[in-house]
Amino acid sequence: MHFCTARDGARIAYATVGGGPPLVKAANWLSHLDYDWESPIWRHMLRAFAERHYFVRYDARGNGLSDWDVEEISFDTNVGDLEAVVDASGLDRFTLYGVSQGCAVSIMYALRHPQRVDRLVLYGGFARGRLERGSQEEIDQSQAMLTLIQMGWGKDNPAFRQMFTSIFVPGATREQEEWFNELQRMTASAENAARIRRAADRINIDDLLPQVSVPTLVLHCRNDAAAPFDEGRRMAARIPNARFVALESNNHLILEDEPAWPRFIAEVRGFLAEPA
Repeated sequence: MHFCTARDGARIAYATVGGGPPLVKAANWLSHLDYDWESPIWRHMLRAFAERHYFVRYDARGNGLSDWDVEEISFDTNVGDLEAVVDASGLDRFTLYGVSQGCAVSIMYALRHPQRVDRLVLYGGFARGRLERGSQEEIDQSQAMLTLIQMGWGKDNPAFRQMFTSIFVPGATREQEEWFNELQRMTASAENAARIRRAADRINIDDLLPQVSVPTLVLHCRNDAAAPFDEGRRMAARIPNARFVALESNNHLILEDEPAWPRFIAEVRGFLAEPA
């Protein structure tokens, strides 16, 4: 594990593993560089990428092993943190992989640094956060989620965090549910979880999507309750020549034992193997 420093002085923890063409994963809700390797939700994805790539990932500010006590958590600082990690890693050109709100962060990085990004792989993402989609229902949901975080995030009783687990991985086993509940508790404070959630809800880069110039693959689970399927499809439609893959799953994070997983990894590997 390593640390780098963002523009405002925040220390960002990052880690590298594997060998081969470089692949950078933008941070998402929520992560822990060490604990994720043990998780029955993340480990199959991490292993699959590390098998064939020099794989770089990091914990976003406010969570995991990065600085928790930071002045600002916003979309702009999240993009800046990715820039700091890439620079510290010494990478020249690489593929950028985004999950959930990490998709918008990846897109913005590619717009700022098109000469460094070979390809974009965007999974379960959106270009417009809940507060930017023009729906009162989405706005109400955003406020409800923030209230639940502030009321019960750090408590021993996981009932409040279970709501998020049910949204992100409704098809999880009991073991997977318990792991995701624990990840949320140990990865961020209630205050920072709310700040991270609020920053994601305010994302809006929809008007910038037609400017993306790198080859892009967009994948989205059809019944994703955390990030609407239509938002993923809209994102793909507005990025020039992007390929869109619909996955048959109810989960926001694909589990290893569901049919969508081999389809996901086959699509990603096929896309990355195509001539530039």
